[in-house]
Amino acid sequence: MSATVAAVAAGTAAVFLTQTGGSAAPQNGGLPPLGVETGVVHVHGLGVDPGDGVLYAATHSGLFRVPEEGRASRVANRSQDTMGFSIVGPGQFIGSGHPDPREDDVRPPLLGLIESGDRGETWDRVSLHGKADFHALHAAHGQVYGYDSTSQSFMVTRDRENWDRRSRLPMADFEVDPVDADVVLATTQQGLVRSRDGGRTWAAVEGAPLLVVLSWAPQGHVYGVTPDGAVRRSADGGASWSERGRVGGEPEAMTVDVRDGVEMLYVAASERGILASADEGRTFTTRYAE
Repeated sequence: MSATVAAVAAGTAAVFLTQTGGSAAPQNGGLPPLGVETGVVHVHGLGVDPGDGVLYAATHSGLFRVPEEGRASRVANRSQDTMGFSIVGPGQFIGSGHPDPREDDVRPPLLGLIESGDRGETWDRVSLHGKADFHALHAAHGQVYGYDSTSQSFMVTRDRENWDRRSRLPMADFEVDPVDADVVLATTQQGLVRSRDGGRTWAAVEGAPLLVVLSWAPQGHVYGVTPDGAVRRSADGGASWSERGRVGGEPEAMTVDVRDGVEMLYVAASERGILASADEGRTFTTRYAE
């Protein structure tokens, strides 16, 4: 996911339009022609399945498994443009985006909230089919939080069917405090903002760097990446930030997976692929590259 940062980097501004609905979606969701293999490009979301430790990448042309060794593999041979994507439990995924035209010709081509109980092999419609395009989704505190790019609305649901539209704010990415259900951070064109009432109202985080993507680890560290690929970390909920390393490209998505007390950071960056860090963002190795 990306933010509008035209004043900072023209390339990132173009990414923001794609991510946040700044331009109309093609009728086929912008998918490549059938039979064209595009691989893991234009990554919208990353997540690690806690059941088997496999990294997944949700992309413009399908969902991919990204093993530690070997090539990435497309799940179910489906070219569904999976936008908002989050792994909520072992084998349990939620998502949104645009359908594979071979499977669904809904107009407008918006998936609303969908869910999978078999690691993306099949997906079920849950709510807002044809009405919402969630470009960011997170499950926390017994709720699902989502940013719908079609209405630029921040929304929350407890039952995954009835949504509370809490505010309108163009954003690229957001994260929910793992301890406090009412605290949310979001990246915007103007900079980082914080809500203390569950996304109903927002205030600028003074002194925070301009960030594109975010991830909030269970231990409390918040990670973010700037438009030019610099990694930042906060140990106080976003109030202050320290410099880490660099990913060498414009960020597209990120996630943090904690295993044996180690925060593993994964970042998808344009023209770099998917990078991994085992030292809290100081250095990166290539997990996947075309």
